[in-house]
Amino acid sequence: MKYLKHFLATCLLTLSTAATVQDGLDRSATDIINDMSPGWNLGNTLEATTNWTGGALWNNKGGLAAETGWQGTKTTPQIIQYVKSLGFRSVRIPCAWAFGHISNAATYEIDAAWMARVKEIVDYCINEGLYVVLNDHWDGGWLEEHIKDSNPDAIARNKQILKALWTQIANTFINYDEHLLFAGLNEPNADNQAATNNLIQYNQTFVDAVRETGGNNARRVLVVQGPSTNIDHTCNFMSGKMPTDVVPGKLAVEVHYYNPWQFWGMEKDESWGKVFYYWGNGNHHSGSTHNATWGEEDDMMSQLKKMKEHFVDKGYPVVIGEFGANWRDLSGLASESQEKHNASIRAHYRELHRMCKELGGMVPMTWDINHTSQEGTKGTMTIVDRKNLSVYGIYAMQGINDVFPRPGTDAIAPVKQSQADNPATYNLQGMYMADHQPLKKGIYIRGGQKVVVE
Repeated sequence: MKYLKHFLATCLLTLSTAATVQDGLDRSATDIINDMSPGWNLGNTLEATTNWTGGALWNNKGGLAAETGWQGTKTTPQIIQYVKSLGFRSVRIPCAWAFGHISNAATYEIDAAWMARVKEIVDYCINEGLYVVLNDHWDGGWLEEHIKDSNPDAIARNKQILKALWTQIANTFINYDEHLLFAGLNEPNADNQAATNNLIQYNQTFVDAVRETGGNNARRVLVVQGPSTNIDHTCNFMSGKMPTDVVPGKLAVEVHYYNPWQFWGMEKDESWGKVFYYWGNGNHHSGSTHNATWGEEDDMMSQLKKMKEHFVDKGYPVVIGEFGANWRDLSGLASESQEKHNASIRAHYRELHRMCKELGGMVPMTWDINHTSQEGTKGTMTIVDRKNLSVYGIYAMQGINDVFPRPGTDAIAPVKQSQADNPATYNLQGMYMADHQPLKKGIYIRGGQKVVVE
């Protein structure tokens, strides 16, 4: 009998060990982040509201209708399947909780129907084998706009609320495997060391709250935010000050990359400077006053190398949780070039993804708002037309697919040497070949397809 007991115990141990390996939660944050590129944001959706007033905080005025408050398409499995078909491997889900989804303000209880809807959308992604980053977004600014508050009582109350929210979220998703990551906040408003010191406390509260729920949350990858998710602030004020964790190798840091402002978001010329319509090597328009004068490839690489030095190389991979640029319609401007602008958009998306892939330990997650109108020179940061399941931001998508080809586009097509001189050409090791022309005979990746240079 004792031999039977020993045999059964050995089998149970083996099964337990197999389950631990299978759930993927023993993989490091760096390994998981390296599997997540490229990433996509379900933007203007679960973080939205139908009530802009301050009265939307700590009550249930948002309701399920909030999902289509800022864009008109309800999220479906088909949308997520289409996103996957474009080559995306992860989805960031910006989410509001306190902002219109609290059923009991005294206990900060999250509305059960809202929690169920969030879970449903997370499951759409998990069922497709995608990674998910679920966060507490701006959320009415209850915490993100008050990071600088130094009153001890206010800080203590904020910690209490943050713990209450994340305890509920973590318990809801306690059995999910490594494909689900939690991100504590979004863009915490901190631009100095004093405010960052407060943020560091909140980051620790988030980590402790999730870990205390146990189960798979004891080993889940958790993402904490740098001050204002600004690269310079994060490296200057938070380097070496990541939270203490009970399990090693399970933390990542989040920054955003909206740079330069004049290219990605500025809507009109100002007295202090011009909008940038053109970005990147070879994409400037002769004679235009709207060529980028800063923030191009060298600056982009410099910023990313800072994150690598201060965080990736120290075991903390980087989630670039938001990134993008407004694609504009310049057709009404006779002196400008739509072609050069389109090439600039493609280059901007391509280069960030290329550099992150080259440096390693970083996942860029494209911001997408599902607004399919450029509104002239204002532009829009939309990639996927969710209603029609099609690509709207074609040049941005091309830029991403230059680095991460769309699945099913691996057919090998022969091209002549003169046709191969394309700036979006890579060798099979992923090396960008623009500076290595003419290309030697062989197989390359160009425009998301394998080509043979004869």
